[in-house]
Amino acid sequence: MNVDVMTFGCRLNAYESDVIRREAEAAGLADTVVVNTCAVTAEAVRQARQAIRKLRRERPGARIVVTGCAAQIEPETFAQMGEVDRVLGNDDKMRAGAWTDTRAAFEHADAFGIATEEKIVVNDIMTVRETAPHLIDGLDGRARAVVQVQNGCDHRCTFCIIPYGRGNSRSVPMGEVVAQVRRLCERGTREVVLTGVDLTSYGSNLPGAPTLGKLVRQILKHVPELPRLRLSSIDSVEADRDLLDVFASDARLMPHLHLSLQAGDDLILKRMKRRHLRADAIAFCNEVRRLRPDVVFGGDIIAGFPTETEAMFARSLDLVDECGLTHLHVFPFSPRPGTPAARMPQVPREVIKDRARRLREKGAAALARHLDGEVGARRRVLTETCDVGRTEHFTQVRLNVPVEPGVIVDLTVAGHDGRQLLAA
Repeated sequence: MNVDVMTFGCRLNAYESDVIRREAEAAGLADTVVVNTCAVTAEAVRQARQAIRKLRRERPGARIVVTGCAAQIEPETFAQMGEVDRVLGNDDKMRAGAWTDTRAAFEHADAFGIATEEKIVVNDIMTVRETAPHLIDGLDGRARAVVQVQNGCDHRCTFCIIPYGRGNSRSVPMGEVVAQVRRLCERGTREVVLTGVDLTSYGSNLPGAPTLGKLVRQILKHVPELPRLRLSSIDSVEADRDLLDVFASDARLMPHLHLSLQAGDDLILKRMKRRHLRADAIAFCNEVRRLRPDVVFGGDIIAGFPTETEAMFARSLDLVDECGLTHLHVFPFSPRPGTPAARMPQVPREVIKDRARRLREKGAAALARHLDGEVGARRRVLTETCDVGRTEHFTQVRLNVPVEPGVIVDLTVAGHDGRQLLAA
């Protein structure tokens, strides 16, 4: 069977694309391309539409299925494209039955044709109350596996359309997550990454409302053979005491946290409808660093949010140093129709681009300092390919001799090339 998946957007989408490919092939689909879209900006939607048109030119005989957040939010936009054969919602894309139904629909279309409105299979995402834990396998046989433990978001940041693509927050029960991690370890997985749309809201809809910290404790306790556990992006204001305690007490929880910061100015944070202030972010980083001195932080920051003045932007720029960020993800603000921020007074595009450039330069300097500080250090590196691996801090390392993927090796850092470390 030949099913290809083109992925846009976040790491969660990338993980889900593996599930999509597996389920679509199991359903018997052939010569099919699935476009797993992102809706975080209007530009992301435009890029998906452009890619679909290009796909049709390059593969005129293939079936094209569009899914993901943009398909969930704007199904008619894609159904009206002549290149598209099927639009599948974000909930259905993870269910085996949806792909079996898709194959049947294609067979029906070959015989009788299909109307535009019949292309759309998108439910009301806000009514979805469960994840699909039986589909959180994937990536077995690789060094690192991603386990989706949470989906959706209950918060309504003014710049974000994603809750309308993902639905409300919902979590996989702890016992099912632990069992999945154990299965992955039995298959040889050396590192598991817990992920979700709003990971630190984990458990809010489950009986007893267990926290992310409690889940991490249970995994490390009941799967002692797991060498490394890592977290994807978190919201520091939701980090619970259990999570901080386990950071301090168990070295198997990797010393790397990526924080959803978004801005360093309090008024901008309020206009974003974030739940933390600048001082909260700095205090969190200081507390985690006190508990785990070797921790490395990454962060997301938006440049040019509506009403942002130069002084407000300077506080975001300074936050890189105040929090001691190493890996910076910079997002030039792009108004998303349907969000409150799109109706706010906009910053000129050239100013946004300039601020994003300055933030990236700041991030590059921070990374260079981190790489400089690693020279001479002894690190445990998980090999991803025969010549590339990652340290406990998720810093990429170029190996000097080939090593089998999925092996943890002790290496001395000899230097760096500005982007990655070089092993001795």
